[in-house]
Amino acid sequence: MGISQTQALDMLRSDDLLGIGREADAVRRRLHPGDVVTYQIDRNINYTNFCTEYCSFCAFYRPMGSPEGYIQPLDSIFQKIDETLALSGTGVLMQGGLHPGLKIDYYEDLLSSIKRRYPQLHLHCFSAPEVLNIAEVSGLSLRDTIARLMDAGLDSIPGGGAEILDDEVRQRIARLKCTTDEWLAVHRTAHGLGLRTTATMMFGCGETLAHRVNHFARVRQLQEETGGFTAFIPWVFQRANTSLGNFIKEEATAIDYLKTLAVSRLYLDNILNVQASWLTPGFKICQIALRFGGNDVGSILIEENVVRAAGVTRTSNEEQLRHLIRNAGFRPVKRDTLYRTYFLN
Repeated sequence: MGISQTQALDMLRSDDLLGIGREADAVRRRLHPGDVVTYQIDRNINYTNFCTEYCSFCAFYRPMGSPEGYIQPLDSIFQKIDETLALSGTGVLMQGGLHPGLKIDYYEDLLSSIKRRYPQLHLHCFSAPEVLNIAEVSGLSLRDTIARLMDAGLDSIPGGGAEILDDEVRQRIARLKCTTDEWLAVHRTAHGLGLRTTATMMFGCGETLAHRVNHFARVRQLQEETGGFTAFIPWVFQRANTSLGNFIKEEATAIDYLKTLAVSRLYLDNILNVQASWLTPGFKICQIALRFGGNDVGSILIEENVVRAAGVTRTSNEEQLRHLIRNAGFRPVKRDTLYRTYFLN
């Protein structure tokens, strides 16, 4: 068992940043002996930006009927996949808004069309709110929805839509979005069907430190129950172009990011991988985060539109990520979506 909720809260309140970092680094070294840090080559593809949830932290969505809204045609998605494979990519992360007119047959056709053309491609698709929306508009149970998506080619589910897993926060920042229990139900059901998923956390959106610990606790509890999470991925709320950004008085700092990452590594010692981010905090902080519990730097992100809409313009490529990892004192190893590191190079 990792640290307790009380210990986690005390650490988040503590000024002993380096001490917390050393403890988290010890857990990383225990779970990942040696000097390997992993990365991935994949692409985020947004099949639609139409959405009915109106989350206050999102600058990406467009309301139904907006002239700026779109549903990607298959040919466009195929072109993006071709570009990904040309860069030695192994998968795509496909997400979109919650579209009230797209039923299960649209998603089955989308997945099966991709799988027929690219059988080797790993399809890491559809956040928990999307899965719940598909089930609702299709009149299906959650289990039947996920099972049909799997039959059509779905390989794993990303952790998007978690934000903070505490309904007090969710009611304030995403009133129409799924509840904590609903988000957990999607992942529990997926795990029960043999589908691996990731867990994420978006913090710095006006939540308390206790809310963050509640998030850790819910994720750890489900992992103890199912063992289905491959990784935990915390990242910082980006305020530009969002309505919520106008109400956040204090932004999360680099110190806040490092401390939260380290405490997540200590609390979630039943999840093998914790991802350090370069996209939102930057490359230098990402390197430091590899000594604060992170063992992975995520994807080169050939394409990323959601965080970009909130003002983040940072990009990378494989050479940059390998350089970042080496300069932090580690050996870069390419992985796939399920963290299988048979791409030693």
